[in-house]
Amino acid sequence: MRVDQLQPAPGARKAARRVGRGIGSGFGKTAGRGQKGQKARSGGGKGPGFEGGQTPLQRRLPKRGFNNKVFRKNWVTVNVEKLNRFDDGTEVTPKLLLEKGIIKTTGDGVKILGRGELTKKLTVKTEGFSKSAMAKIEAAGGKAEVI
Repeated sequence: MRVDQLQPAPGARKAARRVGRGIGSGFGKTAGRGQKGQKARSGGGKGPGFEGGQTPLQRRLPKRGFNNKVFRKNWVTVNVEKLNRFDDGTEVTPKLLLEKGIIKTTGDGVKILGRGELTKKLTVKTEGFSKSAMAKIEAAGGKAEVI
């Protein structure tokens, strides 16, 4: 048997009902939808969240929260434990992190977070640091510089 000879088992596929093709088909004129009414209409006026004419839940509940999509910054985060890959005395920049494959993109800026331990003495220059990350870098004898 070859790939071009594969086909479904007999009776496994059923032809779609072709409606609106004349009286003799049995599904002509109203196409099996009956006369008038909501179910006879195109779409029937019912979409997701429709509640039979009752005001839908998403319209009954008040709007809440704040969405800052326009001015939001997409930070790329790196934990200090990942910085142990570098040798002592290395100047770590977003460009170097990108080259080493630690991050895939620089986004709107790189922020160093404080998870894990740092054993190397590094000079880290990025757009942001958490307080704990800054403390760990300085405790290891390095420097944290915001660019």
